[in-house]
Amino acid sequence: MSEIKRNSGASGLDIGVFYVFIFIILVTADQLIKYIVVENLGLYEQMPVIKDFFSIYYAQNTGSAFSLFADKAWGIYFLSGVSIVLGIGIFVLMIIASKSRMKLLALSFCLLSAGAIGNLIDRIRLKYVVDYLRFDFGSYTFPIFNLADICAVIGTALVICIIIFGAKYFENFWNILFAKRKNGNAG
Repeated sequence: MSEIKRNSGASGLDIGVFYVFIFIILVTADQLIKYIVVENLGLYEQMPVIKDFFSIYYAQNTGSAFSLFADKAWGIYFLSGVSIVLGIGIFVLMIIASKSRMKLLALSFCLLSAGAIGNLIDRIRLKYVVDYLRFDFGSYTFPIFNLADICAVIGTALVICIIIFGAKYFENFWNILFAKRKNGNAG
């Protein structure tokens, strides 16, 4: 994990702009794919890609991952609130990590934030999340998901790997966070 060490090449601002650009691309791609699915498939309609294994399947998820809080009147508002706080908070962490030239951590926060905001847009706009990727394993169907979910899962996995395999790197990031907070309170 040579990326664990801070790279002194590009400025933190350049790196930050890069991750904001990636964030915008991911959220836009997520919304565009969802739009295409909704426009071309009826609800619960399936378009096989790999017979009996993978298909594009239009589903509406009123809950969170694995339909947690689905069909609860308050669930969409609770999940929207959580998504707003997490999406914005993680986006700020992405900016801080990129300014500190911690590229791998900035990437993981970029993915997490894009996933949260991608699904938040659906929750606010539609009151449900459009899911469309379906995998069948014999009689078992894996929970249907979307690009925003993929971003969130990969971002989470990266953060976990950084914490486990790059504890010092992650500790340096927390030291940067708390040093800024202490300096801001002391002044």
